[in-house]
Amino acid sequence: MSADAGGMAYLRIRTADPMSQLLDTILLFSLPASGKSEVRRYLASLTPDQCRNDFHMGPTLQLDDYPYVHLMHRIDDELKANGLGYAYYHGPNRPFRDNWTWAVLIELLNEDYANLMASRQTEVAGAAQHLFDRLDAAHAKVGLPEYLGDIPHRLRVRMAEALEAECRAELDVLNRQNAQDKAGRTLVIEAARGGAHGSAFPLCPPHGYDTAFQTLSPAILETAAVLYVWVDPAESRRKNIERGRPDGQGSILHHSVPMEVMLGQYGTDDMAWLMEQSDRPGTIRVERIVPAGDRYETRVYHLPVARFDNRNDLTTFVREDQKLWKPADVLAIHSGLKAAFDQLATASR
Repeated sequence: MSADAGGMAYLRIRTADPMSQLLDTILLFSLPASGKSEVRRYLASLTPDQCRNDFHMGPTLQLDDYPYVHLMHRIDDELKANGLGYAYYHGPNRPFRDNWTWAVLIELLNEDYANLMASRQTEVAGAAQHLFDRLDAAHAKVGLPEYLGDIPHRLRVRMAEALEAECRAELDVLNRQNAQDKAGRTLVIEAARGGAHGSAFPLCPPHGYDTAFQTLSPAILETAAVLYVWVDPAESRRKNIERGRPDGQGSILHHSVPMEVMLGQYGTDDMAWLMEQSDRPGTIRVERIVPAGDRYETRVYHLPVARFDNRNDLTTFVREDQKLWKPADVLAIHSGLKAAFDQLATASR
């Protein structure tokens, strides 16, 4: 990372060895059901040589905010079962009670990123109680109430017992990943953001990717490039219905977002608008006030951005067993992704 006298920051790609330059962090940001999770699964299926030679990536490490979206629904389920009101959502198939919860999710990703980079192992007696504390702390960071801290202790214990297995499984996934060697690897961070159908730009905070970029840790922004999986909102809604399974809400591949949320929160997004507003072609411009010793300074990040065109659905087949993947389908997704990653790698140098 380097900066000029005006605080202008420039991304550099990580050098794993003198013969190979690798993209450090990919922000896989797109509408729901656009194909993000299928892209992640496809990338995870590749050999190290394919990742390096075709996509300028090392084997991937992956973070995603969807598990927190699901676990907040599960907490609301348990609150309701214990005679209390919902903390996070208006109802089981409805939007967040407070839209600033979108920023809460980014704060949780920031914490996951810091733990990953520090190879930190979180050893706790109760994974559910640990999640409750993390959620309250993230809410406090964005000025929202710490809902779970006000629950009577006996009910909180009962809820934790009901949710422990799910929370422990997610914590174990993070711990296993944190233990891995980071050298020569590329981190992929997945999230979906948007705004209401028919919204004008710029989207009003906390909606959209602009707010997500404004909330992400500067440590992430310093090494990040953006891969946008391009579908229009109508196609996002179609694929969202198609992928949904009754038992799939905990799955990144098979959950379905309620239609009220799809129209009210994902009816449009601001990625194309942000690309058009940037003062440097092929980038997203992010201006942030960041700590600098005992003072603060303005820093500008230009995040390389590329679009993987999935408007003709190159990704759905990836949900199937890999043995069933057809060579023509593999070639199509591989070629499209290669073009996008080539663009990111060129812009990042």
